[in-house]
Amino acid sequence: VAPASSHSLARLASMKLNLANPATGCQKMIDLEDDKKLGIFMEKRLAAEVEADALGDEFKGYVLKIMGGQDKQGFPMKQGVLTKDRVRLMLSKGEQCCRGYGMRKGERYRKSVRGCIIGHNISVLHCIIVKKGPEELPGLTDKSIPRRLGPKRASKLRKLFNLTKDDDVRKFVIRREVPSKEEGGKPRDSKAPKIQRLVTPVTLQRKRARMGIKKTRQIKAKVEAAEYAKMLAVRSKEAKEKKMDKISQRKSQRDSQRKDE
Repeated sequence: VAPASSHSLARLASMKLNLANPATGCQKMIDLEDDKKLGIFMEKRLAAEVEADALGDEFKGYVLKIMGGQDKQGFPMKQGVLTKDRVRLMLSKGEQCCRGYGMRKGERYRKSVRGCIIGHNISVLHCIIVKKGPEELPGLTDKSIPRRLGPKRASKLRKLFNLTKDDDVRKFVIRREVPSKEEGGKPRDSKAPKIQRLVTPVTLQRKRARMGIKKTRQIKAKVEAAEYAKMLAVRSKEAKEKKMDKISQRKSQRDSQRKDE
């Protein structure tokens, strides 16, 4: 086997680490080129927790959880595929690594995915901070980015603000200011989402109307079924009487023929 060139070795020992902190909403990309730093991730699987002390003094006490990654050609890692290599799997719409744009119901495609074990072919690794260390990480833990949008559903708003059913949810909707087009100008307006599943007098009235229509349909169906059964009984009785008349006519004809003989 021919020895690997210095250029290929340099390519093997490089990886981008995408770190995210769910507590603050911050995200940061780090380039790793040291074999010792890369070594803590090698042979690990997705969803594994890794102590990040080897990444530097500022990472002491931090624990990272591996959430995903892509290889050098951009193919994503898939949980449950226990290999380092790339494989081709039959995937349907909605599965991991298959967005399914343009796919019909029940249709499956053969897609290329990378296994869930980390090797030298991985170029980007996505991790989240599970445990925070004593030191702050600039750009990750020293600041927090507020959520741009709040909850939209009425039950989730009640859960967030610990409201009862008597409280008006519309007063607790998180509004956001729309910035002005001119620099340094006042904000134009504030926007708020339309509350979903909100019970109002109008919705209750519509529900009563729907239930009333449903009830009238049920009563109408019962009445029509009773009328139909009555009509069937009358017709069957008439048919039975006709049949009995015919039988009696035949019997009387036979009796008259016998008397003539």
